Amino acid sequence: MAGVLSATELEQTADSIADWQLPNGMIPWFPGGHADPWNHVEAAMALTVMGRRKEAERAYQWLADHQRSDGAWHQYYVADGVEQDKLDANCVAYVATGVWHHHLCTGDRSFLESMWPVVERAVDFVLDLQLPRGEIRWARHADGTPWSFALLTGSSSICHSLRAAIATGEELGHERPDWELSAARLADVIRTQPDAFAPKHRWAMDWYYPVLAGVVTGQEGRTMLASRYDTFVMDGLGVRCVSDRPWVTAAETCESLMAHLGVGRRDIAAEMFEWVQNLRADDGSYFTGMVHPERIHFPADERTSYTAAAVILAADALSGASPASTLFSNHRTLPELITIG
Repeated sequence: MAGVLSATELEQTADSIADWQLPNGMIPWFPGGHADPWNHVEAAMALTVMGRRKEAERAYQWLADHQRSDGAWHQYYVADGVEQDKLDANCVAYVATGVWHHHLCTGDRSFLESMWPVVERAVDFVLDLQLPRGEIRWARHADGTPWSFALLTGSSSICHSLRAAIATGEELGHERPDWELSAARLADVIRTQPDAFAPKHRWAMDWYYPVLAGVVTGQEGRTMLASRYDTFVMDGLGVRCVSDRPWVTAAETCESLMAHLGVGRRDIAAEMFEWVQNLRADDGSYFTGMVHPERIHFPADERTSYTAAAVILAADALSGASPASTLFSNHRTLPELITIG
């Protein structure tokens, strides 16, 4: 990002992710910490953007190596095993976004072919949690028992991942009309039936994720983002994690800026990217968040690989540097959501 971050500074941020990657390919939140499949994929995408193809493909191989027979991954892993055995649908689905992103960046069809079975099993696991109205229950216990409710943020992200999975299938000649119908039903319930989801209005992600995921677009997306902008945005500082606490987080700010970019508010997006740099550490990594007005890092001094990844993906979206730069900001590049009657 010219004028905000130099190429050298972005390389430094990529180094901070690659340096924390374990020999088996897993990318923990921080050294000695756990990993979850969603943030692991986010970090892999950032490595791909920055030309760290070998490290990114090791990350995807880790997913292939640890996928359960039912297509899922557990919620949290540590270096030597599973920390939390729940099966989170959104985390499982996100591999499809990462695989398609990697293909857009590299054009490597053999990678796409090798990961197709992983994506297919993951998506089928997720869609088995879809309810008749269209929403997707957020998780299963490890024994297969499903949770009873759906989450707006998770379902929105899943809708985006489904479109990436459909794109992957189309590229390889694998038509999945059932996935197209499931994505359409999911998008419809997100747009029209907010009561389908557990109330999480405190969280910023429920505010911007339907837009970031390309479910609510155009003027409707601008209206949605404007409606709670003052609730979640601390001017000059960033986006709150929750509405009733002065906790600004870099990842939420980066995601929010990409949502704004996707509905034509580049001015807001560019401004937010500048704010994020207040959380940059000297080594190029990023602190997870900060409490204001005390300016205390929260959690205390925590720097995370997924936060660094969000910064890289936001920089790419703003600069258009990689062939995948529009994946989160121009949803017309993904297969169109079909209309259901």
